Amino acid sequence: MFPPQVPAVHVADLDPAAPVPAGTTLLDVRERDEWDAGHAPGALHVPLGELVERVGELPAGAPLLVVCHSGARSARATAWLNESGYSAENLDGGMVAWSRAGLPVV
Repeated sequence: MFPPQVPAVHVADLDPAAPVPAGTTLLDVRERDEWDAGHAPGALHVPLGELVERVGELPAGAPLLVVCHSGARSARATAWLNESGYSAENLDGGMVAWSRAGLPVV
């Protein structure tokens, strides 16, 4: 089951020179092997299955931009985070869209 509509950011709306707005934390909820294959510089890695137990690692009060491979897992994470009092937006299209847009991957 998919979560209800969640706030989303489209890759085309990001500034290629600084794709993650100042003060925003990019949260990558993919699995370790996906992360190891390539991720956005500066992203915080917390796999979706560990998010509930590791939520304390997220910066308090900082807006979150949540990403996964294609946007489905990050949408679930975004819905849960917003229900839990965080300010989170889903990166529509995930790392697939990020990479296709030519944004940096390390």
